[in-house]
Amino acid sequence: MTVDTADVTRQRAILLLRDYKAAVRSKRIRAALLAAAVLICAVAAAWSGEVDVKKFVEGLPRFGSYFRDIMPTLRPATFWSDVAEWYWNFPTWIELLLETLLVAYVGTLTGATVGFALCFLTSANIFRNHVVAFVVKRTLEFCRTVPDIVFALLFVYAIGLGPVPGVLAIAIHTVGALGKQFAEVVENIDLKPVEGLRSTGANWVEQIRFAVLPQVMSNFVSYVLLRFEINVRGATVMGFVGAGGIGKELLSSIRQFYYSDVSAILLMVIATVFVIDLLTERLRHRLLGLTGH
Repeated sequence: MTVDTADVTRQRAILLLRDYKAAVRSKRIRAALLAAAVLICAVAAAWSGEVDVKKFVEGLPRFGSYFRDIMPTLRPATFWSDVAEWYWNFPTWIELLLETLLVAYVGTLTGATVGFALCFLTSANIFRNHVVAFVVKRTLEFCRTVPDIVFALLFVYAIGLGPVPGVLAIAIHTVGALGKQFAEVVENIDLKPVEGLRSTGANWVEQIRFAVLPQVMSNFVSYVLLRFEINVRGATVMGFVGAGGIGKELLSSIRQFYYSDVSAILLMVIATVFVIDLLTERLRHRLLGLTGH
């Protein structure tokens, strides 16, 4: 009894097509259910938050008019004198802005150092002590869950006004954020170099130094630079609660309705963040060997 090869191939194609259609149908159903769940959650959040779309639409023009109000009048005939009047307190503002940058820098450096030390203790692929890993993970979760401005309020209450509470608050929050990101990078490394060093009798620290760090350092540096950029903005906000920097001056200008001062300080902060972003991008590209691109 001979079997027609064409019939067998046709039957297999029919079965494969049926399975494919079933898989596509199942995937579409899951996507539809997920979309429905997201929509339901969004509606529930809007309802619980008492979102008023009409009020939001009516308020948009006022949002734009506020930014028009805070911008000074710059006339071509007296442009430079208008700018000088706009930035009448520039020496004080630039000093406070430098203080904000120092708060963000010291806080980022301190937090990154501690996060670097702790991330290896939470990586399941290279650290086997589950008790220590559990404690360190919960500690990192606490550090990044509590908002940094809450830490700043606590330290201002305990220590007093000044940049030190801002540094401590940023450092603690950075430990939690970078510790988590560093650990995820370590958990995705290739373990073959680690196993090779282990087979030669290398201890745990030597395995980290010669097998893990070469694979993760570029990502670590990239995350630290990104966190520094985020912390500059965070340090500005912390000035609202007295944790040093230009934020206190910005809040004072907002409360006293010094509109031109608000726009001047905001532009200084925005320009600083732009410059930091450009510099950190260049540094990341250089570290990753993408300078030519």
